[in-house]
Amino acid sequence: MTTQTLVRRSAPNPIDIHVGGRLRLRRLAVGLSQERLAKSIGITFQQIQKYERGTNRIVASRLHDLARVLDVPVGYFFSDMGEGTLSESSPAPREEAMAFAHDLMGERETLELVRSYYNISDPRIRKRLFDLVKSVSKAVN
Repeated sequence: MTTQTLVRRSAPNPIDIHVGGRLRLRRLAVGLSQERLAKSIGITFQQIQKYERGTNRIVASRLHDLARVLDVPVGYFFSDMGEGTLSESSPAPREEAMAFAHDLMGERETLELVRSYYNISDPRIRKRLFDLVKSVSKAVN
């Protein structure tokens, strides 16, 4: 067994972790449970768990199926991937901020806010609400 094989078994690849995190983020944003998502593509929810943690890699055909069910392009899973994701070095401050943002997206309150925001059908009202929230945020910080 090679050293590279041992490293791969002991720690998930940073890219697999990123793709799994994006999978979890989108699944939660559309309100699907791991079970419902798994059933829709013919696998077990345990496999979805492993994908989301990055412990199992997602093959191209499965990634395509997931993108179809979650209504995103395949490239969605790779978006926001910084240079640090490609290296084994410790995260830079920007990457730590991105990790914090990903943690926030997993919160129920954040998901409810985002869903409610996108349920506003009039884009002008949505834009005004967006501007209001930004201005309130600036005023209190």
